[in-house]
Formats: sequence, C-alpha cells, structure tokens
Amino acid sequence: MKIATWNVNSVNARLPLLLEWFREAQPDVCGLQEIKCIDEKFPYEAFESLGYNCAVHGQKTYNGVAILSKFPMSDIQRGLPKEEADIDDHSRYIEAVIEAAEPVRFGCLYLPNGNPLGTDKYAYKLRWLERLHAHAEALLKHEEITVLAGDFNIIPGKADLWKEGPWLGDALYQPAVRRAYQGLKNLGYTDAFEALSPEGNRYTFWDYQAGAWQKNEGIRIDHHLLSPQAADRLADIVIHKDTRGRTHDEAKPSDHVPVAVELRTKS
Repeated sequence: MKIATWNVNSVNARLPLLLEWFREAQPDVCGLQEIKCIDEKFPYEAFESLGYNCAVHGQKTYNGVAILSKFPMSDIQRGLPKEEADIDDHSRYIEAVIEAAEPVRFGCLYLPNGNPLGTDKYAYKLRWLERLHAHAEALLKHEEITVLAGDFNIIPGKADLWKEGPWLGDALYQPAVRRAYQGLKNLGYTDAFEALSPEGNRYTFWDYQAGAWQKNEGIRIDHHLLSPQAADRLADIVIHKDTRGRTHDEAKPSDHVPVAVELRTKS
C-alpha cells in the first residue's frame, strides 16, 4: 500500500498539478494539508473521477486537511481529542481507518507553525504537540497498523536543513519542539525516512522566497510516523522532489512536495 502526504497550499489553486501527480504516482492513500477551503468547496468530483473516496475537514482561507483513499474508509474522526477547556477551531487533524485487506489507521495532520517565538502562536504549537502526544500514545494501545503523516512543521535535526543558522530562531527548530518530536518516537513510532535513510534529496519544503528552490535551500518537515505494526511492513519511501519545479497553466507549485511510503502486505 502506497501512503502519501502532501501540503498542497490550497487544493483548488493547484488542482491541475495535484491531479497530474495523482495520475502519475497512483497513491492508494494520501493525506492533504492546507487545503484552504470549507468542506463544500473541496473538489470532490475531480478526485472521485480518479477512484478516490474523500474525507474532508476544511476551514475557510486557512488550514484544512483531507484524506483521499482508493479503499473505503470508516471511523472517520475530525480533530484531535480535546479537553473542554482547550477549545480549538483550527482544522488540523483528520483520521480514518482505511479498509484494505489489512486495515490501516491513518491520521493526517497539519501541525501549527508556531512563529513568531514568544507569542500565543508558539504556545499554541506546544499545546497542540501535547495533545498529539496523548492521542498518539492512546492509538498505540490498539496495536493496529497506524500511520501518522503530514506537515509537522518540525525540523527533526541538523541533517534535515540546508543550513542551521537561519533556523535557530524559528519555531520549527526550537529544542522544545524537536524534543516533542523525539517524544513521539520514544512512544514507539518510527520516522519512515530515518528508518530507510534514502540517498540523495532529504528535503520536503523549499520557501518561495530568495530563490530557495533554485539553490536547493530546503528543509525536511513532512513526515510519516509508523506504529511498530506499520514499521514492520515498511518497504520504501520516496520524496517526489520534481513536483516543486512544476507548473501547469496558471497553477504554480506548492512549497512542499509529496512524500510517499510503501507498506508491504503480509499474507
């Protein structure tokens, strides 16, 4: 099963580029982040025509996540579990059971950016990470094939950025944030990229500014975290770097690229 994640930076603005990639790559499941539309404005028909079922948790102008699956989906949950005192109106998490021969629980997430430091945005990011940690821990108790994927807005380590200096004061690279990501791995999750360490490009994001793409000044912030049952089935991971340089008519590329893992089916 090929499971992808892609921060598309507006699903409708980049629809021709998205459909082009879906036709080529044929992911079985894909989590989209930053769809930037309400549920009613999501281009269901375009993806359904390619054979995908759609589960959407949208938001006007900002955020928004979706799961596209060639298999039926069940137990669809929109939003992280939250305490009554922690009201969160951001659409940043959606989860479903992918009803393949071997069911897979898939969580698609768009973690807060958190910039600038010292503001409510950074505090919100840390609270969101705490809630993600609690939910991720609870999911492991079910001993299912579980994949948590998306734009984590976390640079795990020095090897995951082109140059450390510019990011030292950024919320994506703060020690507390990186410790939180390590904490998810300490629960028992495996970072798919780290498990296979493919050669060549490791970046998944290049900023629109200052010619970052042309100079290959990228960072790795789009991740797949795998439960032990999923990690046992990990066969491959591919970063589809070429999509960052594509255009289609008036559609410009997202600043992120798709990342796909392949899980073996156990007989």
